[in-house]
Amino acid sequence: MQTKTLIELVGWYGVVVILIAYFLVSFNFIEANTLSYQLMNLTGAMGILAVSWYKRVYQTVVTNTFWIAIAIIALLQIIPRI
Repeated sequence: MQTKTLIELVGWYGVVVILIAYFLVSFNFIEANTLSYQLMNLTGAMGILAVSWYKRVYQTVVTNTFWIAIAIIALLQIIPRI
């Protein structure tokens, strides 16, 4: 598989996962302070970050860098409760 195709797939994974996470929280299927929600945010943002970096879309790189940082901080608060 070509690098470009792989990066595109990773980016689409990120978009789909973040949209699913948003849907699940918005319609009360899961809560925002759960491991599953924060992992979806973390991996989704990482996917979008990868494709944004590859395409040099730096506004999205910055947004998703902060998204990742927020997800990591949230995960660090959630993990001790598990």
